Amino acid sequence: MKTLFVILIIVFAFFTNTTNAQLLKRLGKSAERAAKRTVERRVEEESSKKTDQVLDTIFDGKKGKKNKKNKGNDSGITIPGTPQDNQTSTNQNNTNENLNVYSNFDFVPGHNILVSDDFSIDNLGDFPSKWNTNGTGELVVIGTEKWLKMAGKSVYIPDLPTDLPDDFTVEFDMLTQVDQKTSSQAKLEIWLEDNNLFHTAKDMARIEISLCLFINIGFTIENKVSGKRVIRNTVEKDIRNILLNKNHISIAVNKTRFRMWVNENKAIDVPRLIPDNIISFKLHPRDIRDGIDHVFINNIKIAQGGSDLRNQLLEHGKYSTTGILFNSGSDNIKPESYGVLQQLAEALQNDITLKLKIIGHTDTDGNKTHNLHLSKNRAIAVKTALSTQFNIDENRLQTEGKGDTQPVDNNDTTIGKANNRRVEFIKI
Repeated sequence: MKTLFVILIIVFAFFTNTTNAQLLKRLGKSAERAAKRTVERRVEEESSKKTDQVLDTIFDGKKGKKNKKNKGNDSGITIPGTPQDNQTSTNQNNTNENLNVYSNFDFVPGHNILVSDDFSIDNLGDFPSKWNTNGTGELVVIGTEKWLKMAGKSVYIPDLPTDLPDDFTVEFDMLTQVDQKTSSQAKLEIWLEDNNLFHTAKDMARIEISLCLFINIGFTIENKVSGKRVIRNTVEKDIRNILLNKNHISIAVNKTRFRMWVNENKAIDVPRLIPDNIISFKLHPRDIRDGIDHVFINNIKIAQGGSDLRNQLLEHGKYSTTGILFNSGSDNIKPESYGVLQQLAEALQNDITLKLKIIGHTDTDGNKTHNLHLSKNRAIAVKTALSTQFNIDENRLQTEGKGDTQPVDNNDTTIGKANNRRVEFIKI
């Protein structure tokens, strides 16, 4: 028994010095002595067979496993729905399932991108270079992505190359960290205004996304025309069950009409919310507890809206879109692409003689051979989606990949690259 005891103490010391050295440093001397006494007592009480089992329990039986604590997450925050929780799948069946979830999603993004920012060119801890604010903010990493951490009482304005047109779309991803003590007045406000600075607007439309968990506030909508309020109302939609997830916000403005989707669900559709003279898009978190409540955004895209894609296809014989989105470096179609695919399918269903060539294009990032291969696979993925999701005969669809050989914009800018990552449809 003495020999066994000595051997076990040696084993214990070995694992302590190698596997759990970090742990024992934190435990301190008194805790270390207590742990050793516990082992000694158990060794004395158990048979040799049981002793092995006890030691396995002490050491968790997890040799070779590492404790992963959100490596690369500078915010120190774990939020469901971020890449650290959901691994990207390249399985086509999984893609189809995701598209099915968005089967009621009829948002179609604009064709000409005005702003596209994933903060990739900016340094962590800095304020993003393509934005303006009257307060503060900083870039952090959550999962594998950079996010802008917003501060309360600050307004955030992306740099636009021109005033907003009559028809435009806005998309961004949003993460929040709030709790049951977060104020019922906490919200993320979306402002569409007649100035691109921090002046009080005479013409404006405002949408408030509630960040409250303990009561259903809904969405507040408001506008002013020539300084006078015309609309102020609450849209009773409850998003508390998804508020702590990563959520995709999609906005479509068509002259006076305002529509907004949260993920696949339409939350707001007001025909005359937008007044004339609207030129800017702004974000403003309000009544959040700095250091406790957190609001993050990324993947912002603002695009000029165009003619109905079906009309462009039928009248001009071709249509090019940046609205079919893929996971980075993958041919896995993102579910928010459903609206574009649906309109294309409707054009094909309405004209049974229509046949299309689907051409994939990439930007110049990465290897040319890889880009060519990726563009071909993305075109095939679109064909498969039209066939499996909308019952379009595959014989009516051809595919081709051009890689980065036919850019329509400058590959030296984020916006140019976003415009070059496109899918083109040509009548045949």
